[in-house]
Amino acid sequence: MTVNDLMQQGYSYAYSEPPGEHFDPDFKPELSPKQLLSMGVFGGKYMTDCRDEFPADWFEKAKLNPERHDKQLNFFGVNASKPLSYWRDKGWLHEDDPRGWFQWYCRYYMGRRHEDDPRQIRRWRNMRRHIGQLKNNCTRGDLLCRPRQRQALLHWAYDSRWM
Repeated sequence: MTVNDLMQQGYSYAYSEPPGEHFDPDFKPELSPKQLLSMGVFGGKYMTDCRDEFPADWFEKAKLNPERHDKQLNFFGVNASKPLSYWRDKGWLHEDDPRGWFQWYCRYYMGRRHEDDPRQIRRWRNMRRHIGQLKNNCTRGDLLCRPRQRQALLHWAYDSRWM
């Protein structure tokens, strides 16, 4: 795959696994990138310029807004994102995935395996602390309880609708 979008020009990578298969045993996302995009993540602004890199069916029902971040497009209707500049300042971005974790996940899902996989999987696992907070503070299924936390979990492929 060769990527030419607004953030990367001429970046190439190869697939070594079939899409959606052979994940690290410590990495068990509850939702696929296609499901996340259709539910509404990142205010719809994420990935509006990289459709050529991923399957067309991922975008058929995706809630996207190429103009701006729109929290109403998020599943929980709230903003749970930090700006990309914040992520850069924290040093959380790998040069091969300049958009961050979700870009890494989309590529991992498609079959790319990369030197950054262990770090990204650790970061994904660290989001579980929010699951405990939901379970301790919300009635099961109350989607109005802690919507920012629920939206943040959704960004990381955790499905809090059933918690």
